Amino acid sequence: MKKFFDDIKKDIKFKSAGPGKKLTEDASRRQEVVQSSSSTKNNRHAPSEGAQRAGAAALARIEQHQRPKVHTSQDAIRNQVKRELEAEAAALAEKEKAAAAEGSKVPVKDPACLSVSGVYFTCPLTGTTLTKSEREVHIKEAILMRFEEDEVEASVMMIHTFNKDKEKVKAAVDIISKYVDNICKNPTEEKYRKIKLSNKVFQEKVNCVEGSREFLQALGFTSIMLPVEGQEEEEEFLVLLEQSPDALELMKERRDRLQRGEPVRAQLDRQPQVFKPSPNAQRFELPPEFYNLTAEELKREQQQRSDLVEKNAMLRTKAMREREEQRERRKYNYTLLRVRLPDGNLLQGTFYAWDRLPVLFGFVRESLVDGWQPFELIAPGSQKLQESEDVALAECNLVPAALLTFSWDAAVQADIAAAGGKSPTLLKPELLENIRTLS
Repeated sequence: MKKFFDDIKKDIKFKSAGPGKKLTEDASRRQEVVQSSSSTKNNRHAPSEGAQRAGAAALARIEQHQRPKVHTSQDAIRNQVKRELEAEAAALAEKEKAAAAEGSKVPVKDPACLSVSGVYFTCPLTGTTLTKSEREVHIKEAILMRFEEDEVEASVMMIHTFNKDKEKVKAAVDIISKYVDNICKNPTEEKYRKIKLSNKVFQEKVNCVEGSREFLQALGFTSIMLPVEGQEEEEEFLVLLEQSPDALELMKERRDRLQRGEPVRAQLDRQPQVFKPSPNAQRFELPPEFYNLTAEELKREQQQRSDLVEKNAMLRTKAMREREEQRERRKYNYTLLRVRLPDGNLLQGTFYAWDRLPVLFGFVRESLVDGWQPFELIAPGSQKLQESEDVALAECNLVPAALLTFSWDAAVQADIAAAGGKSPTLLKPELLENIRTLS
């Protein structure tokens, strides 16, 4: 399979010089033949330069005209890979251009001084760890690879992942579901098993949604050129052969899978890390990925920090302070949180700024040997966080970074001590194996 995609990419890259360049070279060669023929010993006159240009343009138009093509699963995959390669190349070029333009505006921090090297994600299909810029292309490629295993699953993933407009996706899913319903209710009616590709509804509602054509092919529809009454030229149709009762039930099940489909999204890698007790526990140096700011805005924020003390000394109303806090919270996409444990060790993890408190408590609980026991988390300012509260971390002023304090529930610990029990072990051994010193 990998060799298949490598061959496709080589083929696409070889052709990526573009038809325009090839046509120009062909036209040039034709012009050279015409020019050389003028030197032969005959009485014919060579065509004028304008005539040569007109002839070359006409040939180019003829060669550019594409005949209707019968699509197959491999055709769909090949076209999709081509689109992804082109999109990836464009995104990389844009990224390099932006980096070159903005690199001189904001000083780059030494990676060794950062509290975390960056923001990373995990592909739910392959388990691969990805950077923010890699995740979208990787997930698309992983979905395309699924066609060899399950065409229905892969096409459902395409529809719900590749298309950003949820309303368009819903409209396409509804129409495809209607196709299936009509076939199942009228299994012998040929008209319900034929979809004319030039049909206005199909073009505007279904064909424009990536993956819809692949899903119909996975259902058994085949691309066929058929004659149309009143027309000289044939047109392309998607045609389904008459189905058995068992096949119709399978179609319904696949329709249900389409309706239940969800986008495939890379999952935030929390990068759990344990540090030894350190006086630098409250010191955070964050990489640019944590900020929802442009390079110029980052530079401006660094300047504004020097005015923070004076600004806090000013008399401001509560409403003014709340508005300013909201503006501050919107600057960040992620937050880096550390939890100081009773033994002094620090547990660190990366979160979305809009993650809720139960997510934070769940992360801590999963890191503990005895996570079933109740515990408390205290935020800066002695704010006691409640696991039951469905509140975003940003709303608790825990962005872009914060140090929390962990403590076991006092009443439960008193009962354990009275019964002669020992204090519970804290972190799981696999976390302690990689404990580091905080720089």
